[in-house]
Amino acid sequence: MGNLAYEEKYTVQDYRQWEGDWELIGGDAFAMAPSPMYGHQYVSGRIFRQLDERLDTCSTCHAAIEMDVEFSDDTVVRPDGMVFCYEPEDRLVQAPEIIFEVISRSTAKRDEILKFDLYQREGVRYYILVYPDHKKAKLYELIDHRYEKIGDFSEEHYTFETRECRIDFDFGFIWRR
Repeated sequence: MGNLAYEEKYTVQDYRQWEGDWELIGGDAFAMAPSPMYGHQYVSGRIFRQLDERLDTCSTCHAAIEMDVEFSDDTVVRPDGMVFCYEPEDRLVQAPEIIFEVISRSTAKRDEILKFDLYQREGVRYYILVYPDHKKAKLYELIDHRYEKIGDFSEEHYTFETRECRIDFDFGFIWRR
């Protein structure tokens, strides 16, 4: 018998049966790290709080924290924070307008490479990689189907423009205690 490579691929139907916290990207299963440390949760909470408050006047867009997004039959991810501009039924099945991923050592490569490519391919307009240890966020915008880096943000403000609303975001707010 030769060296036959075998690679197990999974679907969203498989994913829905699993216990524990997982992500599924292109049929490949990724166990999520144990519950994030306080600094990660603090930053995620501050991102959500700010997004949610800024969306009070927008009747179409919503902020969410750590919620599954089913991009296809073999891809489900759980971003740290996001904005989507539609009324979902039970599940999120359309690309959010904005996704924030708070980077930890255990997930950095997945967030910087796999999810970067996934979100770009799926049409997520803004992708923000947040580095709590460095108090820095890298902001990318989808322009002509490719992410272009807008800049590194620490204390600056930026205005996100979705199809439905504008969100004035203060990056300095997410670090303050």
